[in-house]
Amino acid sequence: MTDLSAAELTAVAEAMAAAGVPLVGPLAARPIVGGRSNLTFRLTDGEGRWVLRTAPRSGRTPSAHDVAREFRVTRALRGTGVPVPPAVLLHLEDDVLGSPFTVAEFVDGTCVQSRADLDELTDAVVHECGERLIQTLAALHAVRPETVGLEDFGRRDGYAERQVRRWSGQWEIVGVPDLKSLAVETGRRLAGAVPEQRSSGIVHGDYRIDNTILRLDGGVRVAAVVDWELSTLGDPVADVALMCVYRSPALDLVLGAPSAWTSDRIADADGLAAAYEAAGGVPLTDWDFHLALGYFKLAVIAAGIDHRYRVGATRGAGFDTAGQAVAPLLESAHRLAVTL
Repeated sequence: MTDLSAAELTAVAEAMAAAGVPLVGPLAARPIVGGRSNLTFRLTDGEGRWVLRTAPRSGRTPSAHDVAREFRVTRALRGTGVPVPPAVLLHLEDDVLGSPFTVAEFVDGTCVQSRADLDELTDAVVHECGERLIQTLAALHAVRPETVGLEDFGRRDGYAERQVRRWSGQWEIVGVPDLKSLAVETGRRLAGAVPEQRSSGIVHGDYRIDNTILRLDGGVRVAAVVDWELSTLGDPVADVALMCVYRSPALDLVLGAPSAWTSDRIADADGLAAAYEAAGGVPLTDWDFHLALGYFKLAVIAAGIDHRYRVGATRGAGFDTAGQAVAPLLESAHRLAVTL
């Protein structure tokens, strides 16, 4: 994790003051660990609390760290039934931190990230967490983009085709030579099997328990959905499929530790999919294709994390294991893709 210097914190404070945020003292920053993409810091002036998000200092890949996208979607969803951190500031210039950054209000709650975090919860609470997460995702997919100013947030149609093209292109940047033939073949099969898109809406693109903040007092509720950098308009079925793909044990390698979402105390992929449809989500058509696409996408994300680790852009526990997840994820994608 890269720290923020005193000069950078002063510049961030000036940007916040210019945005109308009253500060009672100098800013202090503490890294928030757990992510493998954008750098995240908890800010405080001694009284107020905020969260700053910015791209890695080096090793960035195109469109993979879009904090401006996060800012726009969270600001738009404020006031809907989808809980999000209140957006405070978007700074688009590179003059302060070397890349754009956002500031949002800090949301109190519990972050259930690791297996140890989940082990502290009773079975009843874990079950309720799963229900609330599914209900929140269904609520997101029910939001009509034009009602919240997101009608131009992306193309509604052709989502799967664009995803195959995007992640195939990302592989060309971050992939390792030993797996190139498998990745290219999988991408080719996916491109040749893209189904007709039957639904559209706002998709999160990275949805699972550790990308939410939960309130566990007096029952479970989702206080905020976070990490929106991959959000766009597209096919909600793909969003649900990726959430289910994240149940793969390979996610532990991507995250660098046993994760809450891969625990067998959480419903399996079939159970999550059934719960989503029961919660009023869109029909999960062309399911195997979207699962294959999800495995392919996660494989490329893992390769990107490994790429940044290999070029020295990231350091710390866990970053050295993401590369081990690439092959099994690609193999899962390929097994499904050859049946389409």
